[in-house]
Amino acid sequence: MIKVGIVSDTHGHTDDKLLKFFEGCGQIWHCGDIGTVAVIAALETVAPVIAVHGNIDGTETRWNNPLFQSFKIEEVSVLITHIGGYPGKYSPEARILIEKYKPKIFLAGHSHILKVIPDRKNDLLFINPGAAGISGFHLVRTAIRLTIDGDKIKDLEVAEWQRK
Repeated sequence: MIKVGIVSDTHGHTDDKLLKFFEGCGQIWHCGDIGTVAVIAALETVAPVIAVHGNIDGTETRWNNPLFQSFKIEEVSVLITHIGGYPGKYSPEARILIEKYKPKIFLAGHSHILKVIPDRKNDLLFINPGAAGISGFHLVRTAIRLTIDGDKIKDLEVAEWQRK
């Protein structure tokens, strides 16, 4: 069993509230638009990070974080990319990746809009954790944590903070 923190669109911003929310997590997944490598370093003080780069990320961040990640944790296959759309409106690239990797969890960021949607057509759980940074149109910063226990995804929690 592992608790996982999920974040996106930090745009170079982390703070104690976000790091505290992820305390006790065994991994943190970042869905892109990291902003700076310092964000990854800060998150790694809490737990190992698996991340993808986003459209605002510079060369150093892109060099260290691929366009997508596909992996298995416990008995759950996971696919992460930054620009992926959402169920019924996936990007063409996301549809190809979903077909190829057949994840049980598909994560994307980019929209700054938190969404958790069961995708029955593709037999997966879609998650966009919204935006945890202070840049963009969103007024509320968000992040997610959940537990993976064997093949079960459970105990999903959302954190919200007012943007300063």
